Amino acid sequence: MMQLTKTLLKQHFDLKVELPHDRLCPPVPNRHNYILWLKDLMDTTSYAPPGRKLCGLDVGTGASCIYPLLGTAQRPWCFVATDIDAKSLSYAQKNIELNQLSDRIRLIKRESPSDPLVPLDDIGVESIDFVMMNPPFYTSEDEMLSSAKKKERPPHSACTGAPVEMVCDGGEVAYVGRMVRESLVLRERVQWYTTMLGKVTSLDALVEQLRENGIDNYAVTEFVQGNKTRRWALGWSFGAMRPEEQVARGMTPAPYRKILPPVVSMELLKLGPDKLLVEPVMKKINELVGKLELISWTWEGSAQRGVGRARENVWSRAWRRKKAKEKTEGKTSATFSAPNCHDKVVKEEQCRFGFVIEITIKQWGSKVLLRWVEGHDQALFESFGGFLQRELKECAV
Repeated sequence: MMQLTKTLLKQHFDLKVELPHDRLCPPVPNRHNYILWLKDLMDTTSYAPPGRKLCGLDVGTGASCIYPLLGTAQRPWCFVATDIDAKSLSYAQKNIELNQLSDRIRLIKRESPSDPLVPLDDIGVESIDFVMMNPPFYTSEDEMLSSAKKKERPPHSACTGAPVEMVCDGGEVAYVGRMVRESLVLRERVQWYTTMLGKVTSLDALVEQLRENGIDNYAVTEFVQGNKTRRWALGWSFGAMRPEEQVARGMTPAPYRKILPPVVSMELLKLGPDKLLVEPVMKKINELVGKLELISWTWEGSAQRGVGRARENVWSRAWRRKKAKEKTEGKTSATFSAPNCHDKVVKEEQCRFGFVIEITIKQWGSKVLLRWVEGHDQALFESFGGFLQRELKECAV
């Protein structure tokens, strides 16, 4: 089994791994799925193009250092990786050097189980793009052994780490709960806090913790490799950038409806198969949204896509009445210099709602879609979607 995993790493990622005789190389597919999901999470919560340089923290990296190795193999990322086990760190360092990644992966030894999981101050870092971890699943060694006996599957799902990596008091809910509490202090010093989970019941409990602490921007997903090991992932952010629907709600709605984050995508209009219908709709959208007093609005005609940012509900009747009253009374509002959405976000411009409007063109028909990209106010997203649907209704066929 170990040889098979090493072969996969070499063939698909050009990575080499050495491990002590008492450790197995962790199964690659679900680890790879975690990295792929993390890439989508970061890509869809930024106005920057995908593939930018990022720095992440891997909590409890283990002897294989598998996540930093996979992450650096696929993207221009760098990592800080921590562990408490000296033997694991020794082999992790060997694997970093074996793959010539010493300039992109930095190892940090943690001295005590009670040390902070996200030690930004200890490692001299003001902020970091993401945190990832694969926490201990089990509350005790007895639970771990009992779980292993119940499984009727081959060794691909076997435990592969040291006891300290597999067991902790309170299991993964308690362990990730520590990171939730730390995040309440660190807040936006980390853009995304993420973790893999071994039990769906843990996901239920942790989503409840996020909601209890007022964290509305979070993402959940499920990793299934054929009929093999099933895992889940959870991410949360104090920032305003919201991931795409398939990233944030990567689970079948029916059984998991109660833990899914808010919907961020809305269908505004359906068009027939005649592609000549698209051009007037694009013109209508650009004119309609361009008239609004937004922080910024950029329409990319060749991509059938527009990106906008608003400081408040500038499309409502109440707003229009307010502006008319100001005009009658001779008052003027402060003028704003609207930056292009692809420029660095101007801090002085307080954005409460960022959005993307795009037209998807298919042979059997086209759709106009609205995506909520930025902000914490779901009511603004729903209000803007309703406004656009009403205004575009005459274009429906």
